[in-house]
Amino acid sequence: MARRDEIECWLTDMDGVLVHENQALPGAAELLQQWTDTGTPFLVLTNNSIFTPRDLSARLRASGLNVPEDRIWTSALATADFLKEQMPGGTAFVIGEVGITTALHEAGFVMTETNPDFVVVGETRNYSFEAITKAIRLILNGARFIATNPDATGPSKDGPMPATGAISALITKATGMEPYVVGKPNPMMFRSAMNKIGAHSENTAMIGDRMDTDIVAGIEAGLHTILVMTGISDAAEIARYPFRPHETLAGVHELVSAELVESDEI
Repeated sequence: MARRDEIECWLTDMDGVLVHENQALPGAAELLQQWTDTGTPFLVLTNNSIFTPRDLSARLRASGLNVPEDRIWTSALATADFLKEQMPGGTAFVIGEVGITTALHEAGFVMTETNPDFVVVGETRNYSFEAITKAIRLILNGARFIATNPDATGPSKDGPMPATGAISALITKATGMEPYVVGKPNPMMFRSAMNKIGAHSENTAMIGDRMDTDIVAGIEAGLHTILVMTGISDAAEIARYPFRPHETLAGVHELVSAELVESDEI
């Protein structure tokens, strides 16, 4: 496993690592600038499949972070990449938003309600009983069941709300079929991200704030893993798991080089 000074490429989670409630976390802007200035390949990863990379780039910019859209890799993009490998030019019935539908269209897929090859469930704030019923019937008729990510709940200003994993569970209960989940903690998402930037596991690091997705998937993909304590993890959370990250840091500000910090202070 590479030491930090041997790392040449970086993958990083977004929420809880770079931003929290649309506010940039300390050191995030400086770290992104450091990677850009040194020509270091990197990707910002997220299990959120609602938004396109362009949307997310704009949202990050509003938080003070400059992340070009080609530096963003979502579970929607990873899902489209996987399905394109499985069945080029295939068809899909989709429960989701523009993030997943755009990714599938760009991968050459046709959206249809008539005998699709796949039923794809992604994140949405507009779940409908009619669409879920249609998905159940299509799966029972032979469509393959895919989910962009396993997250059962998502955050909102009023508290947790049902997310992709909860809707997938409903469909599973009705069909007896488990979905193939492409997003974290499936290490496939990391492998597809590395393919995008031409990275190799032996010299790539993953920064995350969750033991159950970022860190376990990073370990399984053979990456150097760094857990930051600016998200949901604390000492008690870490102790629940039998595995450990290679490094645990207070936040990404600890990854900013001393030279950059000094130049900013002058």
